[in-house]
Amino acid sequence: MSSSSAPFRWAVLGPGGIARRFATQLPSSHDGVLVAVGSSSPERARTFAEEFPLEQPALVGTYEEVLASDEVDAVYVSTVHTGHAQLVAAALEAGKHVLCEKPMTPNAGTTMALTDLAARSGRVLLEAYMYRFHPQTVKVLELVAEGAIGEILHIDASFSFDTRGRTGRLFDPATAGGGILDVGCYPLSYARFVAGAAQGAAFADPLSLRGRGTLGETGVDEWAGAQLTFPGGITASLRTGTRLADPQSATITGARGVIRLADPWTLGEAQVIELDVVGEDPRRLEIPSAAPYALEADALARAAREGGAVPELSGENSLGQARALDRWREEIALRYPFEADDADVPTLTGRPLVAGSVQVGPAMTYGSIPGIDKQVSRLVMGCDNQLNLTHASAMFDAFFEIGGTTFDTAYIYGGGHIEKLFGQWVRNRGVREDVVVITKGAHTPHCDPESITRQLEESLERQGTDYADMYMMHRDNPEIPVGEFVDVMDEHLRAGRIRAYGGSNWTPARVDEANAYARANGRTGFSILSNHFGLAEALDVPWAGCVHATDAESKAWLEDRGIALLPWSSQARGFFTGRARPEDRSDAELVRCYYSDENFERLARAEALGAERGVPATAIALAFVLHQKFPTFPLFGPRSIAEMRSSTLGLGVELTEAELAWLDLRSESR
Repeated sequence: MSSSSAPFRWAVLGPGGIARRFATQLPSSHDGVLVAVGSSSPERARTFAEEFPLEQPALVGTYEEVLASDEVDAVYVSTVHTGHAQLVAAALEAGKHVLCEKPMTPNAGTTMALTDLAARSGRVLLEAYMYRFHPQTVKVLELVAEGAIGEILHIDASFSFDTRGRTGRLFDPATAGGGILDVGCYPLSYARFVAGAAQGAAFADPLSLRGRGTLGETGVDEWAGAQLTFPGGITASLRTGTRLADPQSATITGARGVIRLADPWTLGEAQVIELDVVGEDPRRLEIPSAAPYALEADALARAAREGGAVPELSGENSLGQARALDRWREEIALRYPFEADDADVPTLTGRPLVAGSVQVGPAMTYGSIPGIDKQVSRLVMGCDNQLNLTHASAMFDAFFEIGGTTFDTAYIYGGGHIEKLFGQWVRNRGVREDVVVITKGAHTPHCDPESITRQLEESLERQGTDYADMYMMHRDNPEIPVGEFVDVMDEHLRAGRIRAYGGSNWTPARVDEANAYARANGRTGFSILSNHFGLAEALDVPWAGCVHATDAESKAWLEDRGIALLPWSSQARGFFTGRARPEDRSDAELVRCYYSDENFERLARAEALGAERGVPATAIALAFVLHQKFPTFPLFGPRSIAEMRSSTLGLGVELTEAELAWLDLRSESR
């Protein structure tokens, strides 16, 4: 990258209308210069370069040619929404900093994957909400933060216009058309900025969002509104559209006054803030003319040179924005064809998925389970937290790329929706023989041999496969003789529909009884068990019918039998994350299941050891599970890639026998 005294060299990728605004204002930046333009159309690239003469090396070429140049520090990506992700990914992998036009991607799943790649690359990725850097916005947020109009009550913002036609990218579902993503993102981001400033933060995410709107004949939104609530009781009303002209304005109402903006998006030549405070004369704050596109370019260049992020618009901020946009579209039932449950969602880069290709944090470790001829990753990803196919694809891709092979699904998750999403991902990636799939069925009240057969067949159909690597009965039904369960599971195993089986929430006594029946009758018995297990000793279980193995007797049984344990809730439902404190009894379930003097001592010891090792207490709690004398394959259910990466830290923690005993309160020294 160029030195702090040298020009900061920019390339434009996607030389369209908004790129012309960027190029027009870039000369007003501190030291930014335009040195290259890349396009899928050589003619468009040449025309753009003629309109905006380039500094050396004056490169005009394809995207690939521009990204290969060592004389480009950063790129401004301004293609259609659906073109952002792969182009930004390619730029980050090429070592470029990226200013990406809003929205960063069409949905939160892809945005999550992209911000994760940016964090791994060490490059700056900034979503181009240029108005955020304009002096008007800076001043408004200062007024809000200092309480100029008192406690913030409500935000009203609109960005809507009438194109008087229905042609082009704005009306094409294939390019993520519609008003919400194209300009509705402005009032939404504004509300998040203001709500954040009111609480001394860069942004705030809405607690709730309700939306209504009109889908036009092409299938995209032409007019939409939303009602939001934020922490602190702040509310917001948003409007956007492409076939209805509404004043582009913003009004912030506080307990002592009002702030009004006639040009919140700073598109005009001059801006004025109208400030009315009760009992005072109205004020008009005239804002000096500014070039917001140049200002956002400066913000990125500054972060790139200082090796940090842009505080006004972090990756976390962009991800929260994407999630809120998803919710707005969900409210009006707008899902694009490329997001459908049966869509062929590509990887972020467009390249085939490669197992273990991403080395972030400790390396994945593996074990073996009788009957399974594949590597079983010691961490098992639970699939029940997936929202949609794009989110699931990002999560599953990330896990697979760090070497994760094993996935846990169940007949009841999402009413079958989760199994369909997982099966579609497997088909899209072509990895059925590279992954270990755990399927569960026979949950109460359908816990009987007949239901096992019916649900297994349905699960396999949903997943689009003809076998499950492992099958677990989700619950036990003590009223049914255990031999009947063993018989039906053995039948499916011999037919090749499953490779191994066991139970989830089965007592040790029933497992012993099942395996004794299997030995006596020439059947294959249990080889896996999935009960609650972890460093914290369970005082109760979260749900009826669950079984824990955290007591000393169960641990001794597991060591003696050597059966593989796939523990669920090994982090004690967040007990080790820092939110469990003796004085905080706000989470009734956490209190009921884990609040004891002994468990708080375990937490204190995990925190102390974690501080010594430079890892959070959650990593120590996971390492405790992984270091048992019996084989363990803990299940975890991250809701984001960041959560997934944090969860894997325990893979790199080594614990001695003395430390294990000390953590479990079986010893006072380590």
